[in-house]
Amino acid sequence: MAYDEGLAERIRERLSTDPAITEKRMFGGLAFLHHGNMAVGVTGDELMVRVGPDGTDAALARPGARLFDLSGRPMRGWVVVAAAAIAEDSDLDAWIEEGRAFAAGLPPK
Repeated sequence: MAYDEGLAERIRERLSTDPAITEKRMFGGLAFLHHGNMAVGVTGDELMVRVGPDGTDAALARPGARLFDLSGRPMRGWVVVAAAAIAEDSDLDAWIEEGRAFAAGLPPK
């Protein structure tokens, strides 16, 4: 599956000052990792965010969010956010920071 390069660039712009961030192709899209732990990613034209198991319910209550489901196996701790819900920079910023903060709290890989 192709991913939205425009969304990927918007994410790059926001994470470019963090030297711990790297990019890797994953899940048919593009992932942004913090010291090897996935923080956010682009799948199609949507944003994938790692929120952790404890953050899942709150994340799912936000507009445009749904549980990440890879081949019929929903993954608690990961959400996908619809393109319309991240059209505004402030909304994208909030999701990116949530994913980055969660990944930053994990031991480096």
